Amino acid sequence: MTAILLTHARVVLPDEVRDDVAVLIEEGRIAALDPAGHAGAIELDLRGRVLMPGMIDLHCDAMEKEVEPRPGVHFPLEFACAQADKRNATAGITTVYHALSFANHELGVRNNAFAAEIARAIGDWRAHALIDNRVHVRYEVTDDSAPPVITALLNEGHAHLISFMDHSPGQGQFRDVEAYRAYLSRTYRTDGVQIDALLAQKAAAAEGAMQRMKGLAELAREQRVAIASHDDDTPEKVATVRTLGAAISEFPVNLETAQAARRQGMATLFGAPNILRGQSQSGNMRALDAVLAEVADCLCGDYSPAALLPSVMRLPDLAGISLAEAVALVTRNPARAAGLADRGEIAVGQRADLVAVKTLGGLPQAERVWSGGVPALVAHFDHG
Repeated sequence: MTAILLTHARVVLPDEVRDDVAVLIEEGRIAALDPAGHAGAIELDLRGRVLMPGMIDLHCDAMEKEVEPRPGVHFPLEFACAQADKRNATAGITTVYHALSFANHELGVRNNAFAAEIARAIGDWRAHALIDNRVHVRYEVTDDSAPPVITALLNEGHAHLISFMDHSPGQGQFRDVEAYRAYLSRTYRTDGVQIDALLAQKAAAAEGAMQRMKGLAELAREQRVAIASHDDDTPEKVATVRTLGAAISEFPVNLETAQAARRQGMATLFGAPNILRGQSQSGNMRALDAVLAEVADCLCGDYSPAALLPSVMRLPDLAGISLAEAVALVTRNPARAAGLADRGEIAVGQRADLVAVKTLGGLPQAERVWSGGVPALVAHFDHG
């Protein structure tokens, strides 16, 4: 692999931003900053572009839309994997955890057999991918049929993060039962009779949920797969999932719960689209408010990977934090939360996962992306 020297970059380091820094890439890793010599390296002048670590998206369910862009309309899985891979590279994401829901009572791609098929297709595509594609298994704990399917994926190495979610109405994300019914109707184009049947199934399967969670959590810990909890709504729930080994609290719905997760040593995660839109789609705690309250550790793409970069670049103005602190929300922090010690920072020895950012019309864009030192994106917006 030919060495690359990136020069004249505005580099986002772990704790500061430095201008006019050179970064040497050798064998897929960051070999030096401002090296004294670089014989044989190909030099690329970044002309003052912001150079930041490649972003790490721990939760993005956009793959489901790549597979099923309309209800009942399915693309071939290799096609969907290729499109998602390119979209993430274009967004400046170099490690993505595709969030797949295992919720057999729901419709579309969110059933166990289809979700497992997608997970294995992502694994097959990794050999051809531009970036590092991983699988985030979202287990709906009221589904008593999913554990054998998820167990197989864990044993096969096709699951890299597992989260426990409970979308039963009256708690969590959908404390308002009518809001949950409206969500199901809107998302799945289904009628009231089908919704009633789905809710009854969830209620019947709730018994034994904790025992199923304990079994999957034990296997995940054995496989060194990170564990997350989803839509935590009370400190008591946080304490419970922490006993299972959960290291991440996804979308805590209020400040009290987010604070409790931090006290338990868990990393909190919020959605970047929420920052661009200025509100939560469920009416819960806003991501910006979490940043302002200093209880946000990570941001994710959620349903829109393209929202990560512009959200991060706006945060210094919106929240009064430094650019290095904002970038850490999508690089170093999610890497450490998921147990990835080899990426997330521009530092000697780290993977050369890098993004050169250019702002056009006030919108930050990924102009160049490297994944493991290999170019994943080269965009020519203009000659400036």
